[in-house]
Amino acid sequence: MAVEKVDVTVADFDAHFDKLFAASGDDDDGKVKLLLFLADRDASSSLTWCPDCNVAEPVIYEKLEALGRDVVLLRAYVGDKPTWRDPAHPWRVDPRFSLKGVPTLIRWDKGAAAGRLEDDEAHLAGKIDAVLNASGN
Repeated sequence: MAVEKVDVTVADFDAHFDKLFAASGDDDDGKVKLLLFLADRDASSSLTWCPDCNVAEPVIYEKLEALGRDVVLLRAYVGDKPTWRDPAHPWRVDPRFSLKGVPTLIRWDKGAAAGRLEDDEAHLAGKIDAVLNASGN
């Protein structure tokens, strides 16, 4: 089983989201579809400015590899800290996501969020499992 990771920013998010998620609203390809909203990385360290992101990412990736299913993971980078802090940030005000913090992991099923895990809980293995096994049924 494979984990396909697609990295996007605010600028190119809609095109990738529509291609990978919205266009297949019936989800007949059998892939687990996930969005992971993260802080931007520091090029010199490969870490993000967000401590919760740095802790949660490796745990999430480990769980995805162990899932035993094909996964599409859209990693959406929110920008630098001042950009993210703006209350009008596009993903804060978009009703599909209504982000409050990063990291946020969302399971997308049948055209809508079927499971969600936010910031300070995104590193908890049991909670990650619950999102991965959520269904929009």
